[in-house]
Amino acid sequence: MPKRNKIIYWISTAWLALGMLSTGALQLFRAKAEGALAPPRVYGITHLGYPVYFLTILGIWKLSGVVALLVPEFPLLKEWAYAGFFFAMSGAVFSHIASGDPVKEIFPSLLLLILTVISWYFRPADRKIIAVNPYSHGQEFPKTATATEKHGNHAAVA
Repeated sequence: MPKRNKIIYWISTAWLALGMLSTGALQLFRAKAEGALAPPRVYGITHLGYPVYFLTILGIWKLSGVVALLVPEFPLLKEWAYAGFFFAMSGAVFSHIASGDPVKEIFPSLLLLILTVISWYFRPADRKIIAVNPYSHGQEFPKTATATEKHGNHAAVA
């Protein structure tokens, strides 16, 4: 992995982890974020049309995802964490858009979404899932006989 890619990966992953850790903790403990309309405030989550208990779920998911991203090994768990972050942040972006919120309220979710994609794209090989399917690397599938070829019923084809 080139040094430039490694630097991009670690900077984006550190910012992503800090963002998810801070918002996840605020959501889990339902702390008030001064001056913020957007979640993690209780008003923010209800403004978007979600129940208040959703803050606890999001907080647990985000904190668990941060642990999964930063702990070595477990590449499948990392893929799930990236997917969860992507779904949560894209959902937040579209929830703010649907609620008619101004761009300043969409920006934090959009930034975390972009950091998720950058971190995932530049992750090192040892943090990726290794394909075990022999056909996943551009190899051709073996030719199998169709039902009519197996049973010699060529008249049914015509």
